[in-house]
Order: sequence, then structure tokens, then C-alpha cells
Amino acid sequence: MNKYIEEKIQTFKARNKNRARLLINCPDQPGIVAAVSQFLYGYGANIIESDQYTMDPMGGNFFIRIEFECDGLNEKGSQLEENFLSVAEKFNLDWKIMYVREIKNMAVFVSKEPHCLLELLWEFQSGNIMANIAVVISNHETARDMVESLGIPFYYIPSNRDIRKQVEEEQKELLEKYEIDVIVLARYMQILSPTFVEDYQHRIINIHHSFLPAFIGAKPYERAFDRGVKMIGATSHYVTNDLDEGPIIEQDIDRVDHRDNVDAMKKTGQSIERSVLTRSVKWHLDDRIIVEGNKTIVF
Repeated sequence: MNKYIEEKIQTFKARNKNRARLLINCPDQPGIVAAVSQFLYGYGANIIESDQYTMDPMGGNFFIRIEFECDGLNEKGSQLEENFLSVAEKFNLDWKIMYVREIKNMAVFVSKEPHCLLELLWEFQSGNIMANIAVVISNHETARDMVESLGIPFYYIPSNRDIRKQVEEEQKELLEKYEIDVIVLARYMQILSPTFVEDYQHRIINIHHSFLPAFIGAKPYERAFDRGVKMIGATSHYVTNDLDEGPIIEQDIDRVDHRDNVDAMKKTGQSIERSVLTRSVKWHLDDRIIVEGNKTIVF
């Protein structure tokens, strides 16, 4: 990591040393917000941001994201979490607290096409993605120079279905070495095994170059062209063992018409892919996503 990026990260960590985020998913019932707010107040915490949503106030699930400041949070954190268990048990909360100062380590997987990777690297350089891109792993050498020029380790691991097990063992060793929290598939054109996906449940973000559920699988632009579509899009989602059917995080579209050939569609689509993937990654890093079944709540 170069010095400029390291300084940005250190500044961010110092500025947010007393800030945390609380995510809650539970059966809806009266008193949840009051109880959580009162608990935080008891620790001298100041709520900076609060978003909530209920699927149905009469028997549905309730979701809330609270960001708060609390002096001395580094010292209070463990006790705060331990004492919050009584609130969690009373309301049957599925919850977690994330400390903003704990920057997430991110791995990016990429194949031949670097446009999504380049967007992530630009956002990383500018400080708009607040994470540590700890490693880039690829089954092609295309992106090596652009990655290593930023001081980010690059690993070339050739891959195909016949050696998938061996490849994933090498990848997992690297993910453990760099203590990776989230994996971003920036147009990584290999299918991951069920075991690999399970090990990183809801921590692998993929960009699919179509507006799902249309054109699942390979060559969506070619199939869209053959179908004569008037709109193309991109979808970012968490990876599951059902190909391109994981919980959708973000989507976007743009118009095309009969004048656009496959290459023109791809050019338009790549721009959509970059922005959709980047937004999804930012939301994940900012702890704005709660997965509910095969859907997401994005605050």
C-alpha cells in the first residue's frame, strides 16, 4: 500500500475511533427502538444515524441500522456487547456491532476484463472506498501492472474446472494470510465451489453483466442482442450456490436500440457494471446491508 492511501486510512481510523454501527433483525413488536436507544444512552452514546424498516408491523420482521458515537468506545466495547445480551434476549434480536475504526480487508478477484477492478482502484485511491484492498487474485496476468503500481500484492493463479479444488486451496491460503473480510468478484469468470461459497457466506460480492433475472449465465450481451432488448443492465449480488441467484444488492439500466451491436451494448454495459459494483461494495463496507432470506435490506 502506498503512503498516500495509508495516511488516508489512518486519518479515517482516528476520526472514527469512537463510532460504531448496530444492525438488528428481529420479529417486529413494540418497544424495540425505545429499549435499544435507552441502552445506548446508558453508555453515553449519541445516535448519529438511524434507519428502520418493518416487513409487516403485525407479525413481520423488523430491521434497524443505528450508527452512534460513544466516548471511550475502545474500552467500553466488550462490556457494551456483553450487557446488550439482555436486550437481545428480551426482543429475540439477531444483531451485530461493527466498529468503524476496524477497516475491512478486501480481496478482489478478476479475470481478463479490468474495468470493474479499475473503478474500485480509483475509488480506493481517492478515499471513497474506505477499506484495505489487501490483495488482487486473477486467473490472467492482464491486471498485474495496474495493481502492483499501487503497492497492492497481485497473485496469478491459472484456473479451470479440472483444477478448481487445487486453485481454491491456494486462494484460501491467501485469504487467510491477508485476513480477508470481504471478497469482490470484479468480473472473475470462474464458478466457485459450494464449499468455498459457504466459507464466506454473504461476504462474496459479484457483478453480473445483465439485469437479473434476465440472461442468467454466460454471454448475456450476445443473448440480449439476439432478443432485441431495448434496455440492458447490471446486477450486483451476494454469491450463493445457485448461479446468479443470490441476494441482489444493487441494479441499474441504460437504454439501447436497434443501432447497437453486441460491442456497443458491452461498452454501455461496462459503464453500468462499474457503478453498480462500486455502490454495492461501499454499502457492504458501511454495514448498510442486512440479508433476509434471498433478499437484502439496504439502508
